[in-house]
Amino acid sequence: MRYIGRFAPSPTGPLHLGSLVAAVGSYCDARAAGGQWLLRMEDIDPPRMMPGAADTILRQLEAYGFEWDGGVLWQSTRSEAYLAALEQLRAQGDVFWCCCSRAELARLGASAYPGLCRAFTSPRENAALRLRVPDGIQHFRDLVLGKQSENVREVVGDFVLRRRDGLFSYQLAVVVDDAAQGITRVVRGADLLDNTARQIVLQRLLGVPTPEYLHLPLAVHADGSKLSKQTHAGALPLPPAPDLLWLVLRQLGQEVAPGMPPLPAREILAWGIRHWQPQAIPWQPFLANGGG
Repeated sequence: MRYIGRFAPSPTGPLHLGSLVAAVGSYCDARAAGGQWLLRMEDIDPPRMMPGAADTILRQLEAYGFEWDGGVLWQSTRSEAYLAALEQLRAQGDVFWCCCSRAELARLGASAYPGLCRAFTSPRENAALRLRVPDGIQHFRDLVLGKQSENVREVVGDFVLRRRDGLFSYQLAVVVDDAAQGITRVVRGADLLDNTARQIVLQRLLGVPTPEYLHLPLAVHADGSKLSKQTHAGALPLPPAPDLLWLVLRQLGQEVAPGMPPLPAREILAWGIRHWQPQAIPWQPFLANGGG
């Protein structure tokens, strides 16, 4: 089976150091295996989108030497595919309509959705569509973190597939698009690890393949919080900072000798592909200010 990987940023702002870690890790892993690296723009949540962010992300990726296969897949053009998946789940009896608000659920104090609306199998006004999560433990092996397991029904409960405002959920869109693009390995940040069991539940109910998973160490602030747009992470500099790609490769556990020359970005990525050792990727987060 040929390797097909992907990088799937959300255009809620420009790429930052944490985004670069995910891009470099997924790119080198795919190219070192002789595989494809696809680019998907996860633009399904308009209220969170930043005007111009998608164009900025494309410019940043090009400036940092990335070359993707084929055209960009825009999730905003995929509504028909998501609706078809929902219809399949509805026909199987795997969804229900829920009018519970976040405030109502918060007052109950339950850690997982308590199944209050499970009896509503026909459409209701002003309702979200939830997956009827089957009981049982989902097991999978992460290529960095090892064996993982989770009972999604106990930990999360019946999760939302389509919101009350009509927008599709991340969980539904990513599963449908990974299947449509033939993704064989998902390489992404460890902050998304807790989504994996939910996605495997959906994959099995939809009858689509489950890819391999590899979760990369996170870049964090000094207080341990994840570097992100929400924590005011700075945009990747343009033109590229000469040592930034070398720094990312080091933080991904690759054997980068001190004093490597400030080569063009494309040449540094080519070096990373030639010397890629996925077994060396650490699980520990690293300081975003360049520390170890």
